Amino acid sequence: MAKAEATVEELVSMIERGELRLPEMQRRYVWRSTRVRDLLDSLYRGYPSGAILVWETDEQVPLRDFAVSQQSNAFQSTRLLLDGQQRLTSLSAVIRGEPVEVRGRKKPIELLFNLEHPDQLSLVTEVNEDSEDDFEDEDPDSSAEELEQRFRRMTFVVASRQLEMSSCWVKVSDVFKTTSDAPFLERAGVEKLSDPRCEKYTQRLARLRGIRKYSYRMDILERSLSYDEVTEIFVRVNSLGAKLRSSDLALAQITARWRGALAVFQKAQAACDKSGFPLDLGVYLRNLVVFATGQCRFLTVGTLSLDQLRHAWDQSIRAMEFALNFVKNNVGIESPALLTSPFLLIALGYYGHRYNYQLDSADAENLRYWALVANGKGRYSRGSTETLLDQDLSTPKDDGTAIDLVERLRLQLGVLEVLPQELEGRDRRSAFFKTMFMAFRAAGAKDWQSKLSIALDHSGTTHQLQFHHIFPKASLKHHYTTREADDIANLAFISGRTNRRISSKSAGQYLPGVFKECPESLTLQCIPIDPELWKLENYKAFLAERRRLITRRLNEFLRGDSVHR
Repeated sequence: MAKAEATVEELVSMIERGELRLPEMQRRYVWRSTRVRDLLDSLYRGYPSGAILVWETDEQVPLRDFAVSQQSNAFQSTRLLLDGQQRLTSLSAVIRGEPVEVRGRKKPIELLFNLEHPDQLSLVTEVNEDSEDDFEDEDPDSSAEELEQRFRRMTFVVASRQLEMSSCWVKVSDVFKTTSDAPFLERAGVEKLSDPRCEKYTQRLARLRGIRKYSYRMDILERSLSYDEVTEIFVRVNSLGAKLRSSDLALAQITARWRGALAVFQKAQAACDKSGFPLDLGVYLRNLVVFATGQCRFLTVGTLSLDQLRHAWDQSIRAMEFALNFVKNNVGIESPALLTSPFLLIALGYYGHRYNYQLDSADAENLRYWALVANGKGRYSRGSTETLLDQDLSTPKDDGTAIDLVERLRLQLGVLEVLPQELEGRDRRSAFFKTMFMAFRAAGAKDWQSKLSIALDHSGTTHQLQFHHIFPKASLKHHYTTREADDIANLAFISGRTNRRISSKSAGQYLPGVFKECPESLTLQCIPIDPELWKLENYKAFLAERRRLITRRLNEFLRGDSVHR
């Protein structure tokens, strides 16, 4: 294995010119802005940042696109990037000032640099990999002053409008676009060379641009290696570093045997996206493994033959189509936003497959009930998800019916009906929140002003669905905790326009008007209509009564008494 060095600038240019490409075994770009922020901070300080692993080959290898634009490569010889995709894509986007493309959407990586940052590292940042929020390391309950003090101690931050207005914060991509410091010094109010800030800011901007000259060690695999050998190296390198999910490693092993498989998978994924039910590629890969091996773990995927993979893929796609149709039309889960785990789809599809997609009415009703309770009570979040899914897959394999799935669920949960105490302390992230929306929608709940039925797909910001704090958080702030304010029993579903009109009015101010105009507006969302419970001092009593009403509605929706034995 040869070794070389290349600067960030050289590597970014290689990507731009199409000289450095991605093999299809690579996963998609997944880094969040906070990870890019911390990478820039490390390079700015000259900290170690790992090595780059490349394979030089003349072999015709199926490729996947970088998340940033590339020119076509006129040369047959190609350098394939095996380790370092996330870092180099991020650096390419920031230095070139280009957006990254993720799942068909282009999104800029906007970072700000603090010209007044402390000389020494004074704040260690932590990134929550599972969060969907680019500001996941900030405390939502922090005051504006506390956040400002925190930001002053940071060198790089994810851009926000408020910080962009501050003269000492500059856009990182803007710095890389020019060699002149004048625009940044002028904006910071530096008018004379004698200003002590002039030298300090100039040195810091030069140091920031110096990231281009940061040198990475490149490990280069020789041309004599086969694609299978390179795939094995890729899997081992990433397994040791725990950088990839198991589905990403499985993709590498699958594409080693099935060249061009990624394009096949992405075509099915795009069709699913178009139908309004986008799913992660990992769901399709796990479904494929289920049909190839009868269980859901990726451990044996490397032993599967090309014929096994292709046959299992065809079966898994047919099963996924059945599962999606079933959850959307029989269960009422019309969007991934209402799905607590995609494993539910795999179990439903496999069940349909085992019975040749021929269910009688009783079995279909029991399967619907199982899906609703499993989704509503978060079956796959109550232990090892793979173990639980394998249990559900074993039911149809052993000729069990949907009622056997229900009984397995009862064994896990004890009680299948929803109890008021199960809602206590839950918030909008709870699985019950999704089921509550479906139950209210099934009962005919409507927006309090437009009278449009509540739905996830309303057009326009005016009618777009929002969750609303019945007792506004502003009125609860000094009397109850944030957790109590965000309780699931304090949330209702209304349009953005209605929500804005209510704003921070107290429950006692606006609920009487809603009730007077249309009492059903409240009762269809299980909101108590006793005016005494709308008083701030009776907030906890309001929550208790609404939990009771919600659980009754949920159990009616689940229709537990209709299970056919």
